[in-house]
This record gives sequence, C-alpha cells and structure tokens, in this order.
Amino acid sequence: MAAVRRTYPAYSANPACPTYPSSPPASTLMGSIEEILKETSRENANIGNSPSAKMLQIASAASRQYYLTQVIPADIARAHRDGDIHIHDLDFYGKTLTCVQIPLGRLLAEGFNTGHGYVRPPKRPASAAALAAIIIQSCQNDMHGGQSFPCFDADMAPYVEGRSEGEVYQAMEALVFNLNSLHSRAGAQVPFSSLNLGCDTSQGGRLTSKCLLEAYEAGLGRGETPVFPNIIFRVKAGVNFGPGDPNYDLFMLACRVAARRMNPTFSFMDSSFNAPYGSEVSYMGCRTRVIANRHGVAVSAGRGNLSFTSVNLPRLALRAGGDEDRFFNLLGRCMDLTARQLLHRYNVQSHLRVRDMPFLMGQHIYMGSEGLAADDEIAPVIRHGTLSIGFIGLAEALVVMRGRYLSEATEAGPGIGVAANAEADALGYEIVKFMRRRVDEYAEARDLNFTLLATPAEGLSGRFVAIDRERFGTIHGVTDRAYYTNSFHVPVGTRMSIWNKLMREGKYHSLTNAGHISYVELTSPPLHNVEAVESIVRAMAHADVGYGGINFPIDECRSCGYSGVIESICPTCQSKSIRRVRRITGYLSTVDRFNDAKRAELADRVTHAPRGTEGQ
Repeated sequence: MAAVRRTYPAYSANPACPTYPSSPPASTLMGSIEEILKETSRENANIGNSPSAKMLQIASAASRQYYLTQVIPADIARAHRDGDIHIHDLDFYGKTLTCVQIPLGRLLAEGFNTGHGYVRPPKRPASAAALAAIIIQSCQNDMHGGQSFPCFDADMAPYVEGRSEGEVYQAMEALVFNLNSLHSRAGAQVPFSSLNLGCDTSQGGRLTSKCLLEAYEAGLGRGETPVFPNIIFRVKAGVNFGPGDPNYDLFMLACRVAARRMNPTFSFMDSSFNAPYGSEVSYMGCRTRVIANRHGVAVSAGRGNLSFTSVNLPRLALRAGGDEDRFFNLLGRCMDLTARQLLHRYNVQSHLRVRDMPFLMGQHIYMGSEGLAADDEIAPVIRHGTLSIGFIGLAEALVVMRGRYLSEATEAGPGIGVAANAEADALGYEIVKFMRRRVDEYAEARDLNFTLLATPAEGLSGRFVAIDRERFGTIHGVTDRAYYTNSFHVPVGTRMSIWNKLMREGKYHSLTNAGHISYVELTSPPLHNVEAVESIVRAMAHADVGYGGINFPIDECRSCGYSGVIESICPTCQSKSIRRVRRITGYLSTVDRFNDAKRAELADRVTHAPRGTEGQ
C-alpha cells in the first residue's frame, strides 16, 4: 500500500497567555467535601483514609476550584473541564513542582538542614540509609510528585566500603522499612520513592545493591511485599548484562527478586535514545525520564519534571468523525493550547521563592539553586526542568479512525511484524511521531525543555471516558469500558505474546522522551523460573525499550503469611483477610486502594504468552 503524503497543520508560536478568570461554575465544593468526609477519593492509590488524608483532599478540592476560576485562562480552564485536556495535579498548580532526582551523594557528604538544625554527614551505613529516607521525606513535603535517587549505589558506596555485609544488610533493611512507614504530605501518604542502581562496580556500590535487593526480597516484618521503594535496575552491556560483566551477578539477583516481588523494574542504558548518555539516564517508578537539557549539562541529578498535561486522543478522534486530516488539525490545535497552558503554569511557578520550597531549593537540591537566597524567585533554576505534554487512549483513537485496533494474532518471528492491524499500527506511530515533532518545535520556539510523555494515568483513565461517554454515547471498543488505555499501550485485554507486545510498544519509547514504560503480564510469580524473567528482560532490550516491568498477582494472607495466588480464602489457614498487591501506574499498591476505573482495568488484564503460543 502506497504511503499517504499528509500536510500537517503548522505550529504557530503564540506568546500571549492571558490570565483573565472564567465565570465560576455552580459550586460543587461543598458536595466534594461531603464525599471526602465519607471516604477519600481513589485518584491516588498511595493515599489512605486517615484524617490527615481527608484534610489534604478537602484542601485540594478548594485549590482546584480556585485555580480554574481565578488563575488559569478561561479557554484553558474550559478545555480541562470539558475533557479535551487534563491538567495533572491541578491543586498544586501554582504551589510547587512535580518531581526531582535527588543528588544524594552531595547531601550526605555536605550535610543538610531540614529546618530545625544542621544534620552532619554520616559515617556508617545505618546512618547514611536513615538520612536517605529523611531526605526523600523532606523533599516530598516540598513537591507533589515522586522522589528518586539517580545513582543510589554510587552515592552510598563511601559509607559502605570496608563494612561487613551484615551491617550493610541491616541498613538496607531499615531503609526499606522506613520508606514504607515514613509519611509525608501532612501524614497523608508515604513518599513516592524510586532508587536507581546496578551500574556502580565499586566494592561499596556492589554491596549496597546486593544488600538492598536481598532486603527487598525478604520483605517487611511478616514477609509482606514492600510497596516502596520502586527499585530500578539499570541494564548495561559490559557492566551487568553479560556473564563476564562485573555486575552480572547483581543482574541475576535483580531478576530473582523481580520474580518474587515485581520489583526491581529494569531500565536500559543501551537503548537507542539512552545510549548517548552513557549510564546517566535515571527513571522514576511512574516512568518519568529527565536527561537532555537546553540550559546545562545533560544529567538526571538535580532535575525533574515541572508539570505535565495530557491530551485526550479518543476525544479528538471522535470530534473528527474518524477523518485523519481533521484529526491531525484538531490535535495540533489542542497541543498548541496545552503548550500555552504549560507556559502559563511555568510563569506562575517562576515567581515562587526559595522559601516556598525550603528543602528542595533551600538545601540546593535543584540544579542551579546554589546561588539563590531565601527571598529570591526560582525562575533562573527551573529552566533546567521539563514541561511535558502527555497523551492517553491511542488504542481507542485508532478504533475510531480505523474501525479496529488489532487483527488476528500471528507470530511472524523476530523483527517481522506484530499482532496488529498494519494500517492502525502505522497510523498510531504517525500520531505519536507528530506529537513528538510538535513538542520539539515548542522547545525550539521557547528555549525550554518541552518533552513528550506516555502518560501514567490513574484517576484520569476513568475521567476522560466518562465525559466522552456522556457526550458521544457508548461506542464499542472506545467508550464501552470504564477506562481508556494508558498512552501507547496495547489494551490490557489483548491476547498477545510477550515478544509481539514488546515489539509493538518498543518503537514508541524513543518518541516519548519524557518517560515511558512497557509491561509484561504473567499468571503468577515466576519464583522457580528466574530464567523466564531474564529472557523477558532481554526481549525488552531487543525491542529498544527504555524502561520495562514484569507484572503478576501477589496475594498474601494477613493471618498466617502464606503467599501465592489466592482466589478467595487462604489455602493454609482459611482466612479471608488477603492482601492483594498489584502494579498501578508504575508503582505497587494494594487493590483496595484502586479506584473504580483501575479495578475495571485490572479485571480485564490478560497474561502474555511465551513467543509462538498465540491462539492456543
């Protein structure tokens, strides 16, 4: 079939960002508060139902209404309310930034101040690990997103060198316990913590990685699967990916632990888009990636995402009536509006002062903040961060425009095809490529780090589809479920081999430079088949995946500690008190904290078969 030559709508820079308020809608604030007082919402599976959590969400509800009616330009606020776009973490719109990769090594070496006195540098592994947890907690209180250490093994190495393995193990065990119990955000949740490791070959770095992985494998006090930290094992040829590599034993240990706990996940330093940066690229459990920098050195440490907003792709396809030219025209206009919104938020954030984020900026965690005083604005600093445009529902948009998303599954072999409608597959790639080209144009026009994100939708996955169902009705394969499919992912109910899924999704990783992830779903924990985990990780590397994870059900009896796939009651003690751990938007959580949309998605998930078994 001949390629279709399409003329894309041009981007036109629009520097005007008016700040006039929209007309306030009929207030639903009191109704929202009433619902929150009954039980906290499930937009975030890391938030519990405590009094502190309720207070936080009541404040969030009021804050969202304030920003939509008093701060954000009227057309942008309308686009958010109507479901064309979604401004993530709207309640924090003008209060802080999203996330950061914390330079742990410097903070430990120099000491720091959390507001009530100076904390001197540690001398032993236990002290260093305890301070690492405090640093994450303190930083989380200044931000609304995740906290990550970009090179945890290398940063901990000086405090581990020459120590006994037993002492280091106890320190790492305490760190795992602390990151599952230290609360932030006024006590509403534990921090979203991620630790990158695997590439440091020093004695101290290797011992840090080994003991942390083993402590995570052992679990919490009764052997429970830790929810945090999200451990991200960096895979790199010559360092840990081959039998002769110095850290190959750590890679195999990481596979063993992942076979029991779902963590670590794996990032790939040799993927086509990460390789130019050596082993500098760090990820977060939510999939965020920050590396290229128009205003300084390309590193992850000391940088993060400033804010992100997602585009509703199925909505645009439905508005276009399936017409491709009209779809691309609408997509270009929607992205222009989204870029203008991100610039507006960036301008608001720029006027924040160091004292508004006393730990993040006051302790010089963010790149370039060293020369700022307490009353200085942070404008010179945040240019190192990223502004990300995300997207959701590529699969559903393709159903609208191509009539179907997948054809009969076939296994054609390496590098030959995937189980998908070829035309839909080509159009999907063209859409995401268009979006990436557009954000690159914004970066050039504004000289800011605009990037494209494969959105980790949680509450959003149900919000968009509910609005669209009301407007367009129930449409098979589009609005007939409780959620839209995340970013470029294959729909979770698709029966497809591991190989085909990774080959289909892998090509999108190079386009989504703000972050991405691909998952493989298994029926049960592969405890006695570590080789299968290794083969999946190698398949991810072959598919040019930047970041990947392996999912399976983890069910744990709260009464006797039995772990396995439990249907309804514990097979050992017949208890019905079962803790069910699953992965949601990158992080682990318990199913009781999932919102309705994510529960529906969980119910639809099917496992991915080994290569060559489709249709069986």
